[in-house]
Amino acid sequence: MIIRPATEADYAELRNIYLESRRARFHWAKPEELSLQDFDTDTVDEHILVAENEDGPLLGFASLYLPENFIHLLFIHPGFIGGGTGSRLLDASVSLMQQPVRLKCVSDNHKAIGFYERQGWKKVIEEGTPGEKYWVMEYNTNS
Repeated sequence: MIIRPATEADYAELRNIYLESRRARFHWAKPEELSLQDFDTDTVDEHILVAENEDGPLLGFASLYLPENFIHLLFIHPGFIGGGTGSRLLDASVSLMQQPVRLKCVSDNHKAIGFYERQGWKKVIEEGTPGEKYWVMEYNTNS
């Protein structure tokens, strides 16, 4: 598995991963409100890392807002969940930023919260409004 910065040539595949992942896992979202163009809108001014098999297909991506040491998006293609891609992308993301690193995870996304906690992330505070709550999570090996 290779982790590298995304190039413009990756964007069509990244749009698809983002759409298909959300359709498969976001039971709280309305599928008809999700589109391929969401990827472009949701990653403006962000540094994107991709994970790919050595034989080519992209496995997933992380979208980072480096000025705030913030992981905005971490998505794995539904067909490749459980193979270590998320952990590798998370490690590569943290290595590019100063700690503490933060992210937000939808409170209803229990699988993702469990994944982050297994990776050493801690819940800091739950924010948002009813029906749109999320956990701010933090990773800090210095504390």
